Amino acid sequence: MKDTFFKSTFILLIGGLITKILGMVIKIVMTRIVGLDSISLYMLIFPTFALFMTISQFGLPTALSKLIAESSHNNKKIVLSIIPISLLYNFILMILIFIIAPIISKFLFDERTLIPIISISFVLPFDSLSSILRGYFFGKEKMFPHILSLICEQIVRLSLIVFIIPMFINKGIVVVVSLLILVNVVSEFSSIIVLLLFIKDKKIRKKDLLIDKNCVKSVFSIAIPTTGSRLIQSISYFFEPIVITTFLNINGYSNNFIVREYGLIEGYVLPLLLMPSFLMNALSSALIPDIAKKYVKKDLNSIKKRINQVLLISVVIGLITSSLLYFKASFFLNALYGSTLGVNYLKTLSFFFIILYIEYPLESILQAISESKTVMINNVLSTIFKLCLIIVLSFLKIGLYNLIIAIICNMFFLSFLHLKKVKKLLYS
Repeated sequence: MKDTFFKSTFILLIGGLITKILGMVIKIVMTRIVGLDSISLYMLIFPTFALFMTISQFGLPTALSKLIAESSHNNKKIVLSIIPISLLYNFILMILIFIIAPIISKFLFDERTLIPIISISFVLPFDSLSSILRGYFFGKEKMFPHILSLICEQIVRLSLIVFIIPMFINKGIVVVVSLLILVNVVSEFSSIIVLLLFIKDKKIRKKDLLIDKNCVKSVFSIAIPTTGSRLIQSISYFFEPIVITTFLNINGYSNNFIVREYGLIEGYVLPLLLMPSFLMNALSSALIPDIAKKYVKKDLNSIKKRINQVLLISVVIGLITSSLLYFKASFFLNALYGSTLGVNYLKTLSFFFIILYIEYPLESILQAISESKTVMINNVLSTIFKLCLIIVLSFLKIGLYNLIIAIICNMFFLSFLHLKKVKKLLYS
């Protein structure tokens, strides 16, 4: 525990587990309180919510974490230079949402989504500010404030859902769903308060309020490609069912079959495979400031040692979770969903998902050594590769195994691209 990296990882693991449990409790409680119709409408707009949250954060946590870890700029100057720009950017984003909300609502084929989509805009500035503060603490390798703020945020959200939402159940589904989104304003605000309490130097002088152009340039040189990578993944997720449905229909599969099998993969199998991902998120989040700090000092031997440690840990975690999911596939499906549907898909994917546990840290390593553009380019290539593979495999008439094979090949392809770049920059 004397090693800051492993101490940070341990804190993130414990905190991640707690927040994961709280998140599951919130979903269960929310479903029981608001009912199936409200949850269905909420889930309909959730991808839109997630997309705007990604755009709002703009990759700032990763950028700030890296730059603060490097100690190449004044930490206070970086944060105070970014906050006003972020707030202005989010204000413009709010106006944009007001303008395009009717278009998105029509695209979702449900006019009830209009007000909930507009409600998303009010959450964004608070989410952006909390993400900036978290990025600061990540860079300082102080993970406890981050975890405490997340736990507080989840508890506040749960409390509001339990005590406030029932008062508005009779007001209609639109009001209820809008409030489910707006509770995030209060929960994010509580998170900000917790994070601010851990900042030691709270004195702000006039010179601190002047925006440092060099700081801004450094932050956005990392933030822009990081956001680009996440947007690419979101766009890929958007087009994937369209491509699958179109080309399987061409090859004689019925809509009912496609919807059922795709639902099993996306609703049952992948969530189960990704459930332990908080372990890798913890490891990857702690890795960025650790590698960035060593890379500035050109301490390549320490970096290589850390990479070997992380990849070994990743493989071990992946092997354990994959083995459990393979040999106890029916048990886990039945325990979570009350059904063993999708068991063959789960068994096929389980051991291949070890590759994903390698992909996570490799991406963090590239971000830590100022290769965010490489990550973005690799994501573009892998997205195109995956969609093309889905199309080609559709003509083999293997049902939704075209998606299963595409997922496996894409994990190998993206991990190979990341690993190739890491080896070139650090091992050659």
